[in-house]
Amino acid sequence: MNQKIYEILEFGKIQERLEKCASSEPGRELCRSLFPETEIEKIQHLQGETSAAKERIKHGAQISFSKVTKLDRVLEKLENGESLTAGELLRIWDLLDAATKAKKYGCREIPEEERDLLDARFNQLSPLTKVQDEIKRCVRSDTDLHDSASAGLEKARRNIKTAEDSIQGQLRMMISSKYRNYLSDTSIRERNGSYCLAVKYACRSKVPGTVQGQSGSGGTVFIEPKSVATAASKLQDYQYQEKIEIAVVLGELTDMVKAQLKFVKKNYAILTALDFIFAKAYLSQQMDASEPIFNTKKIISLKQARHPLLDQEKVVPTTLEIGRDYDLLVITGPNTGGKTLTMKTTGLMTLMGQSGLHIPASEGSELSVFKEVFADIGDEQSIAQSLSTFSAHMTNIIRILGIADKDSLVLIDELGSGTDPDEGAALAVAILSNLHRKKIRTLATTHYAQIKTFALTTDGVQNACCEFDVQTLSPTYRLMIGAVGASNAFAISKRLGLDDAIIDEAKVVLENDREMT
Repeated sequence: MNQKIYEILEFGKIQERLEKCASSEPGRELCRSLFPETEIEKIQHLQGETSAAKERIKHGAQISFSKVTKLDRVLEKLENGESLTAGELLRIWDLLDAATKAKKYGCREIPEEERDLLDARFNQLSPLTKVQDEIKRCVRSDTDLHDSASAGLEKARRNIKTAEDSIQGQLRMMISSKYRNYLSDTSIRERNGSYCLAVKYACRSKVPGTVQGQSGSGGTVFIEPKSVATAASKLQDYQYQEKIEIAVVLGELTDMVKAQLKFVKKNYAILTALDFIFAKAYLSQQMDASEPIFNTKKIISLKQARHPLLDQEKVVPTTLEIGRDYDLLVITGPNTGGKTLTMKTTGLMTLMGQSGLHIPASEGSELSVFKEVFADIGDEQSIAQSLSTFSAHMTNIIRILGIADKDSLVLIDELGSGTDPDEGAALAVAILSNLHRKKIRTLATTHYAQIKTFALTTDGVQNACCEFDVQTLSPTYRLMIGAVGASNAFAISKRLGLDDAIIDEAKVVLENDREMT
């Protein structure tokens, strides 16, 4: 679909709400890339998955995918034959642990006819227990392995400990001997990987050994005594052996994972998809939404629909139908009466439903599949192009007329406004007639009496109005199909205190104008 409709109907805000319902970064990425499908079988499948996840949640079973991290680079390294780090292996372990828990959560011993659309996904997970156990046995942290990861590593670290103890012992003996007087302090320092004594600069020649560094002030030099050089050399050999053994263990673990790469990838894809599906279910719960019924007849039938971005405690539900007995609905009524909101609700519900999201409306609400949704809503004035409000709207409408077809849903707000009322109304009727002849499902709002008359006298076109309470001078936001709305200018003016004589004179002027036309 065209990107413009996502902006007009604020579909991005729905994506943001959905993203907050996911528990993994890969799942959140799918939420950010949510888009409407245009094949009914695909849409019904997505809706069925959302309903299946919601049903599981409803029965008190919670599931989290927070251990599933982004593994694209890790999988790429495996494919290229590169060895994984300890941290990357732990991320593989997290994935497999998540697969184990998800499989336990999802797999059920139930008859085939009672299974839902998610059972197959859960059943296809492969926990790879042996791989999990081996990674856990060998890897201690993101940067370290357990000593017992291999016999060679355990031996190398034992030798390192012995060599370090020997060096420390020799240095402590020197500190407590005649060398004590030459030292800045009696601590053992480490510089450039060597164990050193902190020697006063003036006494540096008194302690035979190799200078490995100097203090910032220059008053102290750090000397590795000659007497520990042999042990230090052995220590370096053992440390080198340790690195080799670590590389061997990491390589073996990597090979073990690579041998199961097909299943690792499958787990990653399934868990990411499940996080996305359950995010849709959690969002449905939050919105008190339901699964819409989809048809291919271009019928929209919303029951008690609530715009999802408004306060659900305050928003007035909308009940609306189009496409069964009429393909064009003209909505009239005063400003701020809910006309635009009704259109936006209808458009946003369509985008949400075709994306596999439940909609905040009563059970039994119907949506149809549209390949495109077009809208001309709000202030489209372009200062950069020096277009008037009317010109900007008309430019947009011309674009819509050139693209829209019977598989499109068109939403037009205040058609023909911003210019001479008579010409604007005439243009509006002609544009709506064009859309009506093409059988394009259209919702349009207006104040023009000519358009109301067009809707009253044309088959397949219906009027609707947003109710207005004259007593309180406030809209009720209830949509009434088949009724014609008025601007209520006289009633509103009277309630606000305008002199009755002026209102009566205005009525005379209006009546004379009507007789002249």
